[in-house]
Amino acid sequence: QVQLVESGGGLVQAGGSLRLSCAASGRTFSGYAMGWFRQAPGKDRDLIAAISWSAISTYYADSVKGRFTISRDNAKNTVYLQMNSLKPEDTAIYYCAAGFKAFRAGVTGRDVYEYWGQGTQVTVSS
Repeated sequence: QVQLVESGGGLVQAGGSLRLSCAASGRTFSGYAMGWFRQAPGKDRDLIAAISWSAISTYYADSVKGRFTISRDNAKNTVYLQMNSLKPEDTAIYYCAAGFKAFRAGVTGRDVYEYWGQGTQVTVSS
């Protein structure tokens, strides 16, 4: 059974930092790109960062460029999202996702990601 398990969410003050982790298990993710999506109440679930299997290619939404960094450790089947200079508008549930077609057939659409985690809440207080 494929599992993506996020961790590292929590409550932080504006300007602070958090590091999210997503551990994958249940199958080999060789060749899979990984992405971080987020969904705030009443809003769509949007991609904010993604990284290809080799880590050569990355994507960042404009809203997080320069503040968030995505990375991965393929030996540990884990992807990370370092979030700095957090703002109240970053408050959302953060989901990690794995997709073999991501970066090959687009990167931002949810349809190129096959596996999803359950999400972790990030709350940024002002």
